[in-house]
Amino acid sequence: MVILVSVLNLNVCVYLQASSDMQEFLAWQHDLDCDSKSPTQAKPTVFRWAGGAKEVYVSGSFNNWATKIPLNRSQNNFVAIVDLPEGEHHYKFCVDGQWMLDPTGAVTTSKTGTVNNIIQVKRTDFEVFDALRIDSQDSTDPSDLSSSPPGPYQQDGYVIKPEDKIKQPPILPPHLLQVLLNKDTGVSCDPTLLPEPNHVMLNHLYALSIKDGVMVLSATHRYKKKYVTTLLYKPI
Repeated sequence: MVILVSVLNLNVCVYLQASSDMQEFLAWQHDLDCDSKSPTQAKPTVFRWAGGAKEVYVSGSFNNWATKIPLNRSQNNFVAIVDLPEGEHHYKFCVDGQWMLDPTGAVTTSKTGTVNNIIQVKRTDFEVFDALRIDSQDSTDPSDLSSSPPGPYQQDGYVIKPEDKIKQPPILPPHLLQVLLNKDTGVSCDPTLLPEPNHVMLNHLYALSIKDGVMVLSATHRYKKKYVTTLLYKPI
């Protein structure tokens, strides 16, 4: 009887030890799953320095000020696209070896008294690109393609009538002459920012005359308060 009790007590101890190990394992697995979750998706952010310079770099809190990211020369300014997580980031430009602030950007003062530029990366600034990506994925789904309606089909020869030969194409409405594809950008306008289009210009396909064997097509769409203009260059 004493041996049986000892065995039972041993079984109880083993069970309790196994339960404790299982709880510890589950807690460790939960922490591992939390650590393995991907962080907030980074958003492409444009850094631009306007003005004359030979070399321009940018550094900030997003890389712990450890490295300097070079900017590429683009006509009269320097541009770099950096993937940043959502939130607030401090940054500064290194222009020809000297740290300088962007006079056109917002600034803030740190606790140590250092003045830096500041930028806010928000998810709402990229909703239009997320919507276009989702629409593109949905449009490539084969299940969305509808089949032809049932019924017999036949082909009839088209007879050209005399009045068809004298028909002229319809006159283009005047408000469609001011599309972005045919409109020059003003000198005072930032070439990377297009003027806001009129609502009558949306959801139309525009084409330029074929030149140098290249056809240029464009279309402008609106998502909430943002406009996206797409250009397609196709060799003929």
